[in-house]
Amino acid sequence: MAELAAILTPLDADGWAAPSRCPGWSVSDVVLHLAQTNEMAIGSLQGRMAEVVAALAEGAPATADVDEGAAVMVERERGASGPEVQARWQAGVDELLAGLAAADPAARVTWVAGELSVPTLATTRLAETWIHTGDVTWAFGQDPAATDRLWHIARLAWRTLPYAFLRAGRPAPGPVTFRLRSPGGDTWVFESDDPPEDADPTTVEGDALDLCQVAGQRAAAAETTLSAKGPDAEGVLELVRTFA
Repeated sequence: MAELAAILTPLDADGWAAPSRCPGWSVSDVVLHLAQTNEMAIGSLQGRMAEVVAALAEGAPATADVDEGAAVMVERERGASGPEVQARWQAGVDELLAGLAAADPAARVTWVAGELSVPTLATTRLAETWIHTGDVTWAFGQDPAATDRLWHIARLAWRTLPYAFLRAGRPAPGPVTFRLRSPGGDTWVFESDDPPEDADPTTVEGDALDLCQVAGQRAAAAETTLSAKGPDAEGVLELVRTFA
């Protein structure tokens, strides 16, 4: 979040209006979307997410899916100046961080895809902020920083593979192991502690940065260092994701 703030603060009107990596969205639109979804997360922690979503989409027609709903909310509220959008986003960041710090880590809260734990909600916000920071830096020919925070995003992608397959209408995968090179050169391994003895595992290897880009749907696996072998290899590389 600090990285994104440092990018946004010096922008002039042309910078805020620059096309982002998200088709049809400017830099301002991307930051507005982050502000809106952070407000949804605050509502989730406070037990009033449905109320917040209803206010953000007030007067808008019904939408078919999450992506269409996000587009409608941005369309409905775009038009503020860049500094105004940044101030709204920053206020939401501050409130969200305070809410996450105060929340019971064992509590479960409502989110887009159903109930999840407070730590998982925090990780989804980290993942989305990182993805959209890349959408903003793309506008200026830059890449987002790759740091060890990617561990959390890669782990989220691994843990939510059953959801990714379910969302696509496919049977859940068998055991999957990620073996990833971290930005610092270490190896991160995500695997089940107790896989079925007769299961044929699937293994994904490559750079953690590439995995996070693919899971954020900002790159195709074939364009990266990622490789996979095992019965669910093709499905994992196609369906892995870090957002609803």
